[in-house]
Amino acid sequence: MLRTELRDLASADANFRDTTLLIAPHAWPDFLNFNAFLDQADRVLRKTKLDGELQIASFHPQFQFADSESNAISNYTNRAPYPTLHLLREVSIDRAVSAFPNPESIFEKNIATFERIGHAGWDALGLNVSKESS
Repeated sequence: MLRTELRDLASADANFRDTTLLIAPHAWPDFLNFNAFLDQADRVLRKTKLDGELQIASFHPQFQFADSESNAISNYTNRAPYPTLHLLREVSIDRAVSAFPNPESIFEKNIATFERIGHAGWDALGLNVSKESS
């Protein structure tokens, strides 16, 4: 399925389809297994010769940055209700990055926002994303 979606996105007119989300509600409940799968996803990207044209971003309900506590609010920047692969065109990323004066600060601002709202603010959003890493 990943290979098909990568090829379909690459061949689609970017004016009509610029990104794809692959959401897997019943796959990879364990974050470490999902994280290991990402190496396979990157291999598929290379084998289809679409690396440099497309990029894969990942999200998981139990996402955890290395060296962080499982419930650290910074982890929530990469959490989603289900394991998700976000397929993006590199040219779209380039356009978005050029629209912001300091694109590297976006990630830092996201974490700062999550730290400001904390778990109470996150919970108030009513999203079904796990706080546990098990």
